[in-house]
Amino acid sequence: MASAFSAAERAAMQQRAEELRASKGLKGAARLAKELEACVEAIEALDGVDRDVAARLHLIVAEEAPELAPKTWYGFPSYARDGKVVVFYQPASKFGTRYGHVGFNEDARLDDGPMWATAFAIIEMNDQVDDALRALVRKAAG
Repeated sequence: MASAFSAAERAAMQQRAEELRASKGLKGAARLAKELEACVEAIEALDGVDRDVAARLHLIVAEEAPELAPKTWYGFPSYARDGKVVVFYQPASKFGTRYGHVGFNEDARLDDGPMWATAFAIIEMNDQVDDALRALVRKAAG
């Protein structure tokens, strides 16, 4: 029987399992340092627009929401509060899509009435995108 998951999806699940194994038994500063290192390595492994967006998001989070801790999540550069991912970057190259996107999970404080966006496609990094991401990250960190 064929798998319901693509090879890229299975690889992402394997990455997540490895992330959990890599930090098992680590606590406090040691865990944060290991997770930061993994996040930076994930960004450095990217190319082109994916790398530009991920690197800029990393800087934006550091400046606008330093309380969010860098880590990886399914191999994506991500930023968490109390261990729960708030914002992440899913590179286009990860699943061979036309664009990467910055996504926000349910712990992001973006609620705005009965409906709001939780993912934003990015095909180019520029000042307008930078400003919009800064506002979103600030709001998400709440």
